[in-house]
Amino acid sequence: MLTDIQIAQRAALLPIGDIAEKAGIPAEAVEPYGRYKAKIDPKYVTGNDGKLILVTAITPTPAGEGKTTTTIGLADALSRLGKRAVAALREPSLGPVFGIKGGAAGGGYSQVVPMEDINLHFTGDFHAIGAANNLLAAMIDNHIHQGNELGLDPGKIVWKRCVDMNDRALRKVTIGLGGKANGVPREDGYDITVASEVMAVLCLASDLRDLKERLGRIIVGYTSDDRPVTAKDLKAHGAMAALLKDAIRPNLVQTLEHTPVLIHGGPFANIAHGCNSVIATKLALKLGDYVVTEAGFGADLGAEKFIDIKCRMSGLRPSAAVLVATVRALKYHGGVEKDDLTTENIAALIAGFPNLLRHADNLRKVFGVPCVVAINRFPSDTETELSLLHELCASHGLETVISEVWAKGGEGGLALAEQVVALCEQPKRFRFCYTQHATIEENLNAVARKIYHADGVIFTESAHEDLTRLKALGFGNLPVCIAKTQYSFSDDPKKRGVPSGFRITVRKLRVAAGAGFVIALTGSIMTMPGLPKHPAAENIDVDENGNISGLF
Repeated sequence: MLTDIQIAQRAALLPIGDIAEKAGIPAEAVEPYGRYKAKIDPKYVTGNDGKLILVTAITPTPAGEGKTTTTIGLADALSRLGKRAVAALREPSLGPVFGIKGGAAGGGYSQVVPMEDINLHFTGDFHAIGAANNLLAAMIDNHIHQGNELGLDPGKIVWKRCVDMNDRALRKVTIGLGGKANGVPREDGYDITVASEVMAVLCLASDLRDLKERLGRIIVGYTSDDRPVTAKDLKAHGAMAALLKDAIRPNLVQTLEHTPVLIHGGPFANIAHGCNSVIATKLALKLGDYVVTEAGFGADLGAEKFIDIKCRMSGLRPSAAVLVATVRALKYHGGVEKDDLTTENIAALIAGFPNLLRHADNLRKVFGVPCVVAINRFPSDTETELSLLHELCASHGLETVISEVWAKGGEGGLALAEQVVALCEQPKRFRFCYTQHATIEENLNAVARKIYHADGVIFTESAHEDLTRLKALGFGNLPVCIAKTQYSFSDDPKKRGVPSGFRITVRKLRVAAGAGFVIALTGSIMTMPGLPKHPAAENIDVDENGNISGLF
């Protein structure tokens, strides 16, 4: 059996100009990055908006669910049905690529290519974001070193440096050591680049002007009397925007079946808002009658933030949702361990099914978005298990479709595509989880109660202090971006399935004034992940001819 990278390397790619022409992108909008990648300038593209389809998933498991693979396969299937389809995805982060995933460009015969480029440096967007982030960090410490005219309190600086790599040793560092010439000593830390507010700002900005204004509003720290100091106060936002002038343009690539794909931005959904850029999504809607996008991790994280943050700020509205599930993941939520998931287990499947139902009900009843369940088929799934899952879903009014896009590409997603097209024509009663002007506490409790089905939120003493400060500064009514484990509806990753009788503990609140939301850190979630015992990097290599192996 061929690996993902072997399938991708044997594919015959079309020149990126041909893909742009197929998508209806005028030549003056296309800036090629080699033969098979290009930056697209949205100002040259016009068209009527298509229908937006959100792909999300049940609560993730260590076995993986195939959400990106399903997203790509659905776009290819829609193309096979004769629809003008475009996919809009996030860019992979090097942290997971070298950590656990080993690649994040789909899988099997449902991939975006060139997969090696996409999984590694791509067009340099993440490097630009990291450079802009760290320029601001450097200007903060230089300002203090040069006399601190703004009166920044070194103990109240909230801006962190970033790097696009899982590196737990950088979570807490001390800088400025070695004498006066090396700056002012203080405690600092690193976030992974995908958790940086610069990433969020780029993904939520409407254009370069809006990007610069948002960068200027970033709060870097506070004075001794708690007055906020911004990037604009430091006169850093112009240079930051200059570093991002190319990164703000969406990237065009293709699937194995030559469907156009816009890949742009990459915030994680467990520690950030988990969606590709507003600019890329709106561009895709000008190009396609059907646009397939995804939101990170399970629907409790990615889909909630997609709707309550991205849709709220941009005016985007999904016409339908696809909820990706697997038999083996449901068995895991029913109590089976990873090594035993390939064995038929009807009792565990029944026990794990409520996890799927909760996510589906959240989409249908909380957000008012019609959804179909895509059962991502694996070779170990038995006909008895698949039939039972279909019956369980049908008993709750849920449509289910077997998806085989990993093995068959677009052909394996035709039934799913037909169901999605039908769903897009259904009446919509779209709504948010919480209202526009609710308080931070009300917003957090709304998500906790309605989406996680918790008994509410508990604030630590530190979080209470943060809340008081944010209210005093006028940030008391912003949307919330909850940083929470992806492995559970709760903030405890060990609680599988559909836990109940719990509360969400908020230990810290940060305002992302440029992005326009408040970040709530819950449980033990970290904004700088670490590498596993055996990172995927151990298996990634390149030969003397530049051929990469080990990405999967």
